[in-house]
Amino acid sequence: MKINILAIESSCDETSASIISDGKILNNIVATQSVHEKYGGVVPELASRAHQQHLIPVVHEAIQSSGIPKSELSAIAFTKGPGLMGSLIVGVSFAKSFAYALGIPIIEVNHMQAHILAHFIEDPKPVFPFICLTVSGGHTQLVLVKDFLQMEIIGETSDDAVGEAFDKTAKLLGLPYPGGPLIDKYAKQGNPRAFAFPISDMAGLNFSFSGIKTAVLYFLRDNIKLNPDFIEQNLTDICASVQFTLINMLMQKLKKAAKEYNIKEIAIAGGVSANSGLRSELKILAEKFGWNIYVPKIEYCTDNAAMIAMAAHFKYLKSEFCGLDVVPDARLKF
Repeated sequence: MKINILAIESSCDETSASIISDGKILNNIVATQSVHEKYGGVVPELASRAHQQHLIPVVHEAIQSSGIPKSELSAIAFTKGPGLMGSLIVGVSFAKSFAYALGIPIIEVNHMQAHILAHFIEDPKPVFPFICLTVSGGHTQLVLVKDFLQMEIIGETSDDAVGEAFDKTAKLLGLPYPGGPLIDKYAKQGNPRAFAFPISDMAGLNFSFSGIKTAVLYFLRDNIKLNPDFIEQNLTDICASVQFTLINMLMQKLKKAAKEYNIKEIAIAGGVSANSGLRSELKILAEKFGWNIYVPKIEYCTDNAAMIAMAAHFKYLKSEFCGLDVVPDARLKF
């Protein structure tokens, strides 16, 4: 009998459902919440309400398009955390109720581990052990991946995530939300060395991005005083310079980790891994150091249920189920 799992992702502002059958992803349905655009960022209360509106239609579409009836589902998987508490509650509550009604087990999934396991949706797939740089709006981590369910954080940010630094810069530049992809777009047209920004050098393999956010704030403030049109006249160069600095900070630690652990299997994951500048720099370093690199498709970089489904598949094989008393954890660690 096939192992068919319905997975639900609702950690932030993407409502998603996916069906996996014997380790093969059949679909990946995602409903994006456009309500946050006018606020310049995700509004938690609006996000949870939007999940309530989108979840049933998204799950219905996932089941219908998979061709697998509810009666043949083996388990329901869901994101336990980390994420926004209200958003997580919607997904967890639905998963528990649906699984109880069907009389099947439930599987809790760590959102950050799922980002890493997205690499096993399609070929080529990393060989264990490998190092994964996981970068998103809420997290920046270097993870030593020993097996599907054995992972160790060897470096992480001490304050802000790199994705937040991208989004904060975009907001300071007056770019609409989400601003990270727009910085990437404009950076392609600019000079990455036009402006110099400080690089924080934390001990070991840890990161810090609060300093560059402050530096960009003061840089723009001082230059706008001298020239009110400074941003408009230098937008592409500003974007290119900030992006260059942030990527440089990430790559410095990644190089150090690869050398320290003597590992040439290198992967990136999370929403910021969709950044074209980051991908390009990773390819350059791969050629220089002989790395084998792995980068997921764009659709598997951002928040999605396919990655939750893949993580759930490996947990199902080890019978790692949870009880109906499970609750979401907004600050869930590995």
